[in-house]
Amino acid sequence: MSSTVVDRPAVRLQPTPRERGDAPLVRVAGLRVAVDGGRREVVRGVGFEAHRGETIGIVGESGSGKTLACRSLLGILPHGAARTAGELTFAGIDLAALSERQWREVRGARISAVFQDPASYLNPSIRVGRQLDEVHRVRLGLSRRDARVASVAALARLGLVDPERVAAQYPFELSGGMLQRVLLAIALAAEPEVLIADEATTALDVTVQAEVLDLLAELRASTGLTVILVSHDLAVVSQVSDHVYVMRDGRVVEEEPTRRVLGRPEHAYTRSLLDAHARYGIDRLYGTRPPGDGSEAGA
Repeated sequence: MSSTVVDRPAVRLQPTPRERGDAPLVRVAGLRVAVDGGRREVVRGVGFEAHRGETIGIVGESGSGKTLACRSLLGILPHGAARTAGELTFAGIDLAALSERQWREVRGARISAVFQDPASYLNPSIRVGRQLDEVHRVRLGLSRRDARVASVAALARLGLVDPERVAAQYPFELSGGMLQRVLLAIALAAEPEVLIADEATTALDVTVQAEVLDLLAELRASTGLTVILVSHDLAVVSQVSDHVYVMRDGRVVEEEPTRRVLGRPEHAYTRSLLDAHARYGIDRLYGTRPPGDGSEAGA
């Protein structure tokens, strides 16, 4: 589902960590993932970086390898898929060398994720508040009473009206947008440093999609959260990302700051994505002046 791009002008008062050359919080280099018992390589030397407090977008069509690349960062590749090469580092930790016990200390606690179709990640027979309570109890060691207080507060923080009532409902009683907010509350319960949002807005209508994107931007601004936004939709990615990585056939074919990718795409595939979205007004991101018209020389 495509999304209308709205104008969100950014005011830069100082260089970003990426512009300063700071060490990235997340770094993937030379990542290779194979399926079918190693007979078919589907991620071919992928690399990307995300700095603290930054939102990066990873965009590509279905089958481009973007989801497998990000699932590698969580240590949850599907059955039959395996990392065959590459570096995965987070806050100086070599993720590729972690044991399963060590993974559990990182996954969900410091790196978390939300995915498409949130209903499939919630137990349909348990009220959503209880599911969120459990995360607060296991991850933060809260008592039953304190966990419920934290859960209701989390639902309220994510913009759900009457959070006490929402907590008492089952997943099937909530809309797609409400379910995605619940899943975000669960993903953010342990206050992770990185959130991977993998096609998290794909199944939502345009209005709710925009609300969720705004929510991610607000969370990033208020908490310093680093967001890795994965989507097949360049219009979605361009709304909130500082830096974009374009993937095709298991490789990164282009990576630049968002303004530059939108204004001066170098790869034919990126240009085809822009052409496909021309009707949705990507050029309006920066007003009537098209990015890359010479006004950002030296950027």
